[in-house]
This record gives sequence, C-alpha cells and structure tokens, in this order.
Amino acid sequence: MAVAFETELLERDERLRTARLSLPLRTDEDVVHLRKHVRERAVGISLSLVDQTKLVTAASELARNTIKYGGGGEVHLDALVDGFKKGVGLIFVDDGPGIPDLELALRDGYTTGGGLGLGLSGSKRLCDEFAIDTRPGEGTAVCIIKWKR
Repeated sequence: MAVAFETELLERDERLRTARLSLPLRTDEDVVHLRKHVRERAVGISLSLVDQTKLVTAASELARNTIKYGGGGEVHLDALVDGFKKGVGLIFVDDGPGIPDLELALRDGYTTGGGLGLGLSGSKRLCDEFAIDTRPGEGTAVCIIKWKR
C-alpha cells in the first residue's frame, strides 16, 4: 500500500540523488531491515563509526515514529553526491494524523507516547540536514541527511 501524502520533500535533492531504495514501514521487522540498509549505505560511503551510529539511531527513531504515530508508511533511502561530497538521505512518509504543534514536537523532552521524547529533536541533532512537512489530517514527511566529512 503506497502512502498518499504528497510532499515536496520527496523531490528534495533530486539532482544529487544517484540511487533510491523505497521500503515499507509497518512492523518492527521493517525497522530492523531499514537499519541494515542504512548501515550498508553508510559504510559504502566510508562514514566514520560515530557518524554511522548517529545515522542509524536517527533512522530508527524516525522509523518507529512513522509506525507508532503515523500508523505506518514508507521510507526512501537515497545515495547522494554533491561534487566530491557523498551522503545518505532518508525521507520518512506517512498518511497519519500529522503533527498539530510542530514547534512543541521539536522540543527536547516532548513526548505524547510516554517515551524519552528524543525522536524528532534527537534525530535533528544527529544529522547534518533535517526538514519536516506535516499537515494535520493528511500526514507527515521527515527528511534527514548525513554527509561524509
């Protein structure tokens, strides 16, 4: 089942994209599968172990948010090249209820699910680029990028 939420984030960095892998996000198994692909892509561009861990952690948090709060969705894993710079991009998309108060949701410690509240704000800190598009009643898309230093 494809996600119907339309967002310009899906075309973000299109000129830099050399490959895209799209995966479903419905179950914990899907999160494990995504983590494996993200790690492989990060190793493939020689990200440091610290940066690999940051990217995989951010991907896990956002994937779990997509399932828990968005009711499931999909993720697009992109290989990016900008001149001599290589990166890994991920775009998480769902048809869920959207985020009614984005500013509040991006605050450290904010949670609606009784967790640690590290999802959005933590993922933003762990990556080099972060963008979000959310519309109440329509869905949410989150884009993160980690560049090789």
